[in-house]
Amino acid sequence: MTSKEVTDMTEMLTLDAFEEASAKVQEVTQKTGLIESTHFSALTGNKVFFKPENMQRTGAYKVRGAYYKISTLTDEERERGLITASAGNHAQGVAFAASRYGAKATIVMPTTTPLIKVERTQHYGGTAVLHGDVYDESCEYAMQLAEEKGYTFIHPFNDPAVATGQGTIAMEIVKELPLVDYILVPIGGGGLATGVSTLAKLLNPHIKVIGVEPAGAACMKASIEAGHVVKLPHANTIADGTAVLEPGDKIFPYIQKNIDDIITIEDSELISAFLDMVENHKMIVENSGLLTVAALKHLPFTGKKVVSILSGGNMDVITMSSVIQHGLIQRDRVFTVSTLLPDRPGELVRVAKTIADMNGNVIRLDHNQFVNTNRNEGVELRVTIEAYGTDHKNQIVAALEAAGFRPKLIQAHL
Repeated sequence: MTSKEVTDMTEMLTLDAFEEASAKVQEVTQKTGLIESTHFSALTGNKVFFKPENMQRTGAYKVRGAYYKISTLTDEERERGLITASAGNHAQGVAFAASRYGAKATIVMPTTTPLIKVERTQHYGGTAVLHGDVYDESCEYAMQLAEEKGYTFIHPFNDPAVATGQGTIAMEIVKELPLVDYILVPIGGGGLATGVSTLAKLLNPHIKVIGVEPAGAACMKASIEAGHVVKLPHANTIADGTAVLEPGDKIFPYIQKNIDDIITIEDSELISAFLDMVENHKMIVENSGLLTVAALKHLPFTGKKVVSILSGGNMDVITMSSVIQHGLIQRDRVFTVSTLLPDRPGELVRVAKTIADMNGNVIRLDHNQFVNTNRNEGVELRVTIEAYGTDHKNQIVAALEAAGFRPKLIQAHL
């Protein structure tokens, strides 16, 4: 680490720096006031609030860190052109912030980045370059281009100035809810968690800050347990914005000091959380932002004031459609049964009537006459049915059995 980097670190992540950053980011951010969730409050026994950064300008909190970081650069550093690596949200933040300063921005993004994030990055004026399967590979290439072309590199999380800008969220939370007990913050590389936890502790040491990671990319949890930064061999999660192999070494000491606990979340929990937010709050939250929603069900306490930071809402419609389908199947709102029928007229009508009498809705039907060589023994019927949930599904299956069919539950496909 250079002497300049050490100086930069000592100047950032202080109360004075956070106050300066808070004033600066207000030039571009939208107000994202806390939203009380009666649904999750009743579900968890805590008083739950959401900090909806999914409604922020560029669709995520990342604009805070990007704008503040770029504001600290010299004119010469900005004129050289900016470059960063990002799975999407930091990309949009840098592109937007760079345009405000009249600087050119190149963003290297993983090839798996959702299309909406690539398009929005270009919409804000950035030049998108797709390279690598995960963020870490994109970052290596971006740093290579920075060295070759003289660009100024804006790290998405391993930068105290970026973390300071992102941490302004904590100041807004405490101003609006001074007696907050817990703040839940998503963790990818650790920039947001560093900023939020450090400022929260500066404002009130009694505030507990819990980090939340995807189980398939829990690099920070592994690093905390090891006592030093650890690089995972691979990442496997639908939370693309937090699919990071290695946390930032410059910010890791702040995480060690200020994060009180880390919860890991399975992808299946994110799917359920997505439906919860759509149905109960009419809100689109991307998978990484849903980490703190899913974590609410893991909290080992009740009666506390809890704020979950919804870090972003940039989800493309294809991903959204897939998550909804898997969520409906997961909750038994959609299921498929297979049964053998005699190959004679009227049998299909009997099945349909039995389902209809139970208020089930047939949404797909596959009739296979060639499952047996002797068609008199039976033809296979696969029916995909919409139900109200598990109890209703069981009632429909029981009715089919009572009608003389032998329904077998199989993997549902929409």
